[in-house]
Order: sequence, then structure tokens, then C-alpha cells
Amino acid sequence: MRESPHFLLSPKKLGFSTREAIFVATPIQSSILHQIDDVVRSHRAEMDPAEERRHSKKQKDHCNMLGFVADSQYGVPRRCACGGRIIDEVRGKEDYDSLPGKRFFTCVNYEDDGLHYRHPWVVGVQEENKRLSKRLHEAEQVMKGVWKLNKRIEDLEVSTGYNPV
Repeated sequence: MRESPHFLLSPKKLGFSTREAIFVATPIQSSILHQIDDVVRSHRAEMDPAEERRHSKKQKDHCNMLGFVADSQYGVPRRCACGGRIIDEVRGKEDYDSLPGKRFFTCVNYEDDGLHYRHPWVVGVQEENKRLSKRLHEAEQVMKGVWKLNKRIEDLEVSTGYNPV
């Protein structure tokens, strides 16, 4: 009888039952996670504490910057968060595009990393229109208030007999 190579040994020759051999040979989800966790832990164990602090500060700054950029995308942008100028971009005709010619306010240095602006033109104009309408309403309220205050001052001057001439 011919001897099988070592990787084809039967489980019984190795001292396992068939069921145990299948369990040992089959990777399960938790063992993979443990292996990944062991690699991460060993890498962290090698890191210098000062380097780890710098790394965590960089990560925190990056996450904060993503939030700042997302929060600042309102209305018609004047400048990108990176300092780049904003250009009007018109999307060309593409096979899969359902809205050919869609316009965007886009940073000159645009990369799809979340740190640059690429704002749809329609949304930006609508938001800017809403903002300007609100400012107009506030200005009208101030003008009405000034008129009411002037009228009240005149009434007080008449009632007290004050003549500022």
C-alpha cells in the first residue's frame, strides 16, 4: 500500500475524529476576528506612546475637518475649505447620467475625500435665495422699527415741550 503525503493524512492517523478535524480545519468568523485583533494589538504594542498621541490627534483633526466642511456647505460657496477657488462645473453627457448638463459649484482642487466642495448648483442657489429672503425680511423689520421709534421720539418731544433747535 502506498503511503499518502503528509497533507493527505487521514484525521484518524493524526488522532482526531472526522468531526474534530473538520472543526479545526474550518475557519470560523470569531477565529478570523481574533487573528485580526492579535495583529492590531501587536502593532499597537510596538507604537511609541507619543506617536500614538500624535496619530490620534491627526485622526481627530481629520474627523473634525470633515464635519466642518459638511456643515459649511450651505448656499453659494465663495471659497473651498482648502482655500481653493470655486468654479462652475457642468457635467457632460454620459451614458448612465439621467441629468446631463447638471451644474455644480466645485473646488479647483476637488478630490472625492470629503475635504473639498462639490455642491449642486440648484441646491446652492435655492439656499442662497432663502438666505437673502430672510435677510430682506429682517431689514424690513428694522426699517419699520426705525420708523416707529422716530414717531415715538416726536410724540415724546411734543408732550414734554422739548425743542432741539
